[in-house]
Amino acid sequence: MSVKPQLKIPATYMRGGTSKGVFFDLADLPEAAQQPGKVRDALLMRVIGSPDPYGKHTDGMGGATSSTSKTVIVSKSTQPNHDVDYLFGQVSIDTPFVDWSGNCGNLSSAVGAFAISQGLVDADRVPENGIAEVRIWQANIGKTIVNKVPMCNGEVQEMGDFELDGVTFPAAEVAIEFMDPSADGEQMFPTGNLVDTFEVPGVGTLEATFINAGIPTVFLRAESLGYDGTELQEAINGDAAALTRLETIRAHAAVRMGLIEQIEEAVQRQHTPKLAFVAPGKTYTASSGKIIHADNIDLLVRAMSMGKLHHAMMGTAAVAIGTAASIPGTLVNQAAGGGERTMVNFGHPSGTLQVGAETQLKNGEWRAIKAIMSRSARVLMEGWVRVPAEVLE
Repeated sequence: MSVKPQLKIPATYMRGGTSKGVFFDLADLPEAAQQPGKVRDALLMRVIGSPDPYGKHTDGMGGATSSTSKTVIVSKSTQPNHDVDYLFGQVSIDTPFVDWSGNCGNLSSAVGAFAISQGLVDADRVPENGIAEVRIWQANIGKTIVNKVPMCNGEVQEMGDFELDGVTFPAAEVAIEFMDPSADGEQMFPTGNLVDTFEVPGVGTLEATFINAGIPTVFLRAESLGYDGTELQEAINGDAAALTRLETIRAHAAVRMGLIEQIEEAVQRQHTPKLAFVAPGKTYTASSGKIIHADNIDLLVRAMSMGKLHHAMMGTAAVAIGTAASIPGTLVNQAAGGGERTMVNFGHPSGTLQVGAETQLKNGEWRAIKAIMSRSARVLMEGWVRVPAEVLE
């Protein structure tokens, strides 16, 4: 029996926002994995350690949560007026597939820093000191993201005093702009309504706001699900019946939004749509033990990611929250107290997050101009990942 040595592939392990993942320069991938398809998917799954029937990612770089089972591929941009192309792959933990249907807003905050460090951004666009504006083409959804990356003495500044709820230690602030986050060629509200009533077999009749901004998302009232919006992960993730019910709602929402045709297809589309529930602001204790006071937030939001309650908030879902909050009449706007607003501060399981959004009503249709938020990012480890050579066969 002949045994092949493991492949050795340059990679960087980075945290971006409240997520972390393995970053690759497209040119560093084996030639067979430089194109989309089964070989690329197999490689990325093996890097992360999926599929893992034990749900632990012991034999890979993943962390066995939706926030840590992530991969990123970056390359020089093929688009005019952009610096890099960014492709995101959400790796399923216990089933053999990679979901390419959406973006990761949190890891978006690390793309600019990675691109600069890899020499993928032209030197004349990177100041010695100050802010480098990295123009990113998000290839999954065909949208522009701008990272404002702090530079110090010619290097990406990673350390700072910016604190982000859901992240243990402070770091340098990275401002992110999600440009024109509405879906191209489609209504931002896919049903044409700000609020819909829809029937979910076995659950009942629910009111919902379906929106496609940042990422396709269905918003529900927390009280319609029997929640008050202050729930932490253990209250939901430890309740198998609740998880099944929420996934059933998400699957029916995906059909209603036109993302899939049959309910059964939802299992192969775990990354989108997102499901979130909202409630008016209320004092609660975050997962860190920090008291979040009602007068410091506009509303409460809890969001599901890959079948579990997220420990904080997905960046793309935050775009959807900020966009929906800015439009009078949506369930998110109602929970925030109604009226017109360009900024919203919401409570999530780990604390709070502020997101701004600029929207416009034109010819009877709403469009999102841009959404803005701050994150932080830093390199955790760099060098090479190793995977069995058989993944390329």
